Amino acid sequence: MQCAPQSGQSGMDSLMGLLPFVLIIAVFYFLIIRPQQKRQKERQKLLDSVKKGDKIITAGGVHGLVEGIEDKTLLVKIADNVKVKMERSSVATIIGVTESLDKKK
Repeated sequence: MQCAPQSGQSGMDSLMGLLPFVLIIAVFYFLIIRPQQKRQKERQKLLDSVKKGDKIITAGGVHGLVEGIEDKTLLVKIADNVKVKMERSSVATIIGVTESLDKKK
């Protein structure tokens, strides 16, 4: 005679079958997704903190001085009498702050 499987045992087996998938999702979240979100927040803070007079390096490696700021663009002085308008998102790092000519007067 064969006995019918108990419903409690089959429910536990299906739960144990899902456990590896849940663990994989948790590992992906904590090792990949969460650190990436943290880096994005830090990058956004960097881009929001750019102000007039900051020395910056762009993603293309151009060094310059921020002369003007708009919503999504920056006016960057890269040489004497040479100013370039570029996207704010192209800023890679802020390397320092210089005193503006307006502050000296």
